[in-house]
Amino acid sequence: MPHNRTAAAAFFCLATLAGASLGAATSARAADPLGTWYTEGKESQVRIVKCGNALCGALVWLKEPNDPKTGRPKTDKENADASLQKRPLLGVQIVLGMAPTGTPDQWKGKVYNAKDGNTYTGYFTLTGADKAELKGCALGFICKSQTWTRTK
Repeated sequence: MPHNRTAAAAFFCLATLAGASLGAATSARAADPLGTWYTEGKESQVRIVKCGNALCGALVWLKEPNDPKTGRPKTDKENADASLQKRPLLGVQIVLGMAPTGTPDQWKGKVYNAKDGNTYTGYFTLTGADKAELKGCALGFICKSQTWTRTK
Protein backbone atom coordinates (compact mmCIF):
# COMPACT_ATOMS: atom_id res chain seq x y z
CA MET A 1 0.00 0.00 0.00
CA PRO A 2 2.72 2.58 0.84
CA HIS A 3 4.34 1.78 -2.51
CA ASN A 4 1.08 2.69 -4.31
CA ARG A 5 0.90 6.01 -2.45
CA THR A 6 4.50 6.79 -3.39
CA ALA A 7 3.79 5.96 -7.02
CA ALA A 8 0.63 8.05 -6.96
CA ALA A 9 2.50 10.97 -5.38
CA ALA A 10 5.27 10.69 -7.97
CA PHE A 11 2.71 10.59 -10.78
CA PHE A 12 0.93 13.63 -9.33
CA CYS A 13 4.23 15.56 -9.13
CA LEU A 14 5.16 14.65 -12.70
CA ALA A 15 1.71 15.61 -13.97
CA THR A 16 1.90 18.92 -12.11
CA LEU A 17 5.37 19.67 -13.50
CA ALA A 18 4.28 18.76 -17.02
CA GLY A 19 1.24 21.01 -16.70
CA ALA A 20 3.35 23.86 -15.33
CA SER A 21 5.86 23.47 -18.14
CA LEU A 22 3.11 23.51 -20.73
CA GLY A 23 1.58 26.58 -19.07
CA ALA A 24 4.94 28.35 -19.03
CA ALA A 25 5.51 27.59 -22.71
CA THR A 26 2.05 28.90 -23.55
CA SER A 27 2.59 32.05 -21.46
CA ALA A 28 5.94 32.71 -23.06
CA ARG A 29 4.41 32.41 -26.49
CA ALA A 30 1.49 34.65 -25.52
CA ALA A 31 3.89 37.24 -24.10
CA ASP A 32 5.78 37.71 -27.36
CA PRO A 33 5.03 41.18 -28.73
CA LEU A 34 7.25 40.76 -31.79
CA GLY A 35 5.57 40.44 -35.15
CA THR A 36 3.16 42.29 -37.37
CA TRP A 37 -0.03 43.79 -35.94
CA TYR A 38 -3.17 45.23 -37.50
CA THR A 39 -4.10 48.56 -35.97
CA GLU A 40 -7.70 49.10 -34.92
CA GLY A 41 -10.08 48.84 -37.86
CA LYS A 42 -7.35 47.12 -39.90
CA GLU A 43 -6.37 50.52 -41.35
CA SER A 44 -2.65 49.71 -41.20
CA GLN A 45 -0.07 47.20 -40.05
CA VAL A 46 2.83 47.84 -37.69
CA ARG A 47 5.80 45.49 -37.42
CA ILE A 48 7.13 45.31 -33.84
CA VAL A 49 10.82 44.40 -33.56
CA LYS A 50 13.50 44.49 -30.89
CA CYS A 51 15.67 47.60 -30.86
CA GLY A 52 18.30 47.02 -28.21
CA ASN A 53 16.47 46.04 -25.01
CA ALA A 54 13.30 47.81 -26.11
CA LEU A 55 10.56 47.48 -28.73
CA CYS A 56 10.15 49.60 -31.83
CA GLY A 57 7.56 49.46 -34.57
CA ALA A 58 7.12 50.91 -38.02
CA LEU A 59 4.22 51.18 -40.45
CA VAL A 60 4.63 48.43 -43.04
CA TRP A 61 1.21 48.44 -44.73
CA LEU A 62 -1.66 50.88 -45.22
CA LYS A 63 -5.16 49.95 -46.30
CA GLU A 64 -5.09 53.11 -48.44
CA PRO A 65 -1.41 53.71 -49.25
CA ASN A 66 -2.09 56.56 -51.68
CA ASP A 67 -3.49 60.00 -50.97
CA PRO A 68 -6.92 60.12 -52.67
CA LYS A 69 -6.36 63.79 -53.64
CA THR A 70 -3.02 63.29 -55.39
CA GLY A 71 -2.91 59.57 -56.17
CA ARG A 72 0.65 59.54 -54.77
CA PRO A 73 1.89 57.59 -51.73
CA LYS A 74 0.80 59.14 -48.44
CA THR A 75 3.37 61.27 -46.67
CA ASP A 76 3.91 62.28 -43.06
CA LYS A 77 2.29 65.65 -43.82
CA GLU A 78 1.09 66.32 -40.25
CA ASN A 79 4.57 65.94 -38.71
CA ALA A 80 5.47 68.88 -36.44
CA ASP A 81 8.95 68.82 -38.02
CA ALA A 82 8.48 70.46 -41.43
CA SER A 83 11.57 68.68 -42.79
CA LEU A 84 9.81 65.31 -42.30
CA GLN A 85 6.45 66.19 -43.83
CA LYS A 86 7.34 64.91 -47.31
CA ARG A 87 8.71 61.53 -46.20
CA PRO A 88 6.62 58.49 -47.14
CA LEU A 89 4.33 57.33 -44.36
CA LEU A 90 5.26 53.68 -44.94
CA GLY A 91 8.33 52.94 -42.87
CA VAL A 92 7.69 55.67 -40.29
CA GLN A 93 8.52 54.55 -36.74
CA ILE A 94 5.40 54.90 -34.61
CA VAL A 95 6.40 52.76 -31.60
CA LEU A 96 9.62 54.14 -30.18
CA GLY A 97 11.90 52.62 -27.53
CA MET A 98 9.30 50.81 -25.45
CA ALA A 99 10.90 49.13 -22.45
CA PRO A 100 9.29 46.64 -20.02
CA THR A 101 7.38 48.41 -17.24
CA GLY A 102 7.66 45.63 -14.66
CA THR A 103 4.00 44.79 -15.20
CA PRO A 104 3.72 41.48 -17.08
CA ASP A 105 3.25 41.89 -20.84
CA GLN A 106 3.49 45.68 -20.77
CA TRP A 107 6.02 48.09 -22.31
CA LYS A 108 6.30 51.88 -22.01
CA GLY A 109 7.92 54.37 -24.37
CA LYS A 110 6.80 56.79 -27.05
CA VAL A 111 4.07 56.55 -29.67
CA TYR A 112 4.01 58.73 -32.77
CA ASN A 113 0.57 59.52 -34.17
CA ALA A 114 0.90 60.32 -37.87
CA LYS A 115 -2.71 61.59 -37.97
CA ASP A 116 -1.84 64.60 -35.80
CA GLY A 117 1.97 64.63 -36.06
CA ASN A 118 2.51 64.41 -32.30
CA THR A 119 4.46 62.02 -30.11
CA TYR A 120 2.91 60.77 -26.87
CA THR A 121 3.86 58.67 -23.88
CA GLY A 122 2.78 55.20 -24.92
CA TYR A 123 2.01 51.80 -23.49
CA PHE A 124 1.90 48.54 -25.41
CA THR A 125 0.10 45.83 -23.42
CA LEU A 126 -0.51 42.28 -24.58
CA THR A 127 -4.03 41.28 -23.66
CA GLY A 128 -3.85 37.84 -25.29
CA ALA A 129 -1.70 35.81 -27.66
CA ASP A 130 -3.05 37.75 -30.65
CA LYS A 131 -4.46 40.94 -29.06
CA ALA A 132 -2.79 44.03 -27.68
CA GLU A 133 -3.74 47.47 -26.50
CA LEU A 134 -1.75 50.50 -27.61
CA LYS A 135 -2.36 53.54 -25.43
CA GLY A 136 -1.04 57.03 -26.03
CA CYS A 137 -1.21 59.68 -23.30
CA ALA A 138 -0.73 63.44 -23.27
CA LEU A 139 -0.02 65.23 -20.01
CA GLY A 140 0.02 61.82 -18.32
CA PHE A 141 -3.74 61.53 -17.96
CA ILE A 142 -5.45 62.28 -21.28
CA CYS A 143 -5.22 58.91 -23.01
CA LYS A 144 -6.61 57.16 -26.07
CA SER A 145 -6.34 53.44 -26.76
CA GLN A 146 -6.55 51.13 -29.73
CA THR A 147 -6.93 47.37 -29.82
CA TRP A 148 -4.45 45.73 -32.18
CA THR A 149 -4.72 42.22 -33.63
CA ARG A 150 -1.75 40.09 -34.65
CA THR A 151 -1.68 39.27 -38.36
CA LYS A 152 -1.67 35.60 -39.35
